[in-house]
Amino acid sequence: MFIKVTQSGNRRYAQLVESFRNDEGKPRQRTVCTLGRLEAGGEVDTLIASLQRARGLAPSTSALDGLRFTDSRHAGDIWALSELWRSLGFDDLATAWRRAKTEVDVLSCLRLMVFNRLCDPGSKLGVLRWLETVALPASSGVVSEHQHLLRAMDVLDEHSDKLNTRLATLMRPLIDQDLSVVFYDLTTVAVTGQTDLDDDVRAYGLAKSGLIERQFMLSLVQTAEGLPTVVVKTVVAKSLKLKQFFDENGSVCQVSPG
Repeated sequence: MFIKVTQSGNRRYAQLVESFRNDEGKPRQRTVCTLGRLEAGGEVDTLIASLQRARGLAPSTSALDGLRFTDSRHAGDIWALSELWRSLGFDDLATAWRRAKTEVDVLSCLRLMVFNRLCDPGSKLGVLRWLETVALPASSGVVSEHQHLLRAMDVLDEHSDKLNTRLATLMRPLIDQDLSVVFYDLTTVAVTGQTDLDDDVRAYGLAKSGLIERQFMLSLVQTAEGLPTVVVKTVVAKSLKLKQFFDENGSVCQVSPG
């Protein structure tokens, strides 16, 4: 006798089959009985456990019984960014808004938005979806609501000058004090919205699309190694000269005219 496996639809069955010769001496097979379904917890498993007990043997078990793979979370990139954030001392950025009256953990929101921008850029709602796919260090804080991110952005915008100054201070040790070459780049950014604000940097003009749109000038100064030193938004008609740019925005190196 032997075990024969048959299939019906998506299920597999074990049958006990006997070989014999018919009256003409030709080999034939006949099914003695069907032992049951071949699946975890099916009749075959029950039969095996019963036979083991009949022989005085403990049913074989495994620590992996019932273990199922559900999903996984990204950890390597988050760990590397967390270590970089810590080594740069960026937790000290919180001193820029320490007098702000808010119950939101602004630093945790800022850290997560920066990490998301580097790993999987998306919207503020996208940050919350991204959080479900990554494993964060215990010290990263908890951000569970979209409103927390929006309120954190309001605080950062309100204290942007102090934040830029503090960021420049933290970045200064990474940049050569005798820096002789920097890269200065300008670009326009078109925006939507009709609200008028005090000291608004948005103004109508000919955009890169060829249309008249509301836009502002984004200015960036960075070292030859690619480290940004200052980022400023200005009205398009008021782009700054390089030395004026540093003088007005707190340079991290000495700039001489020439």
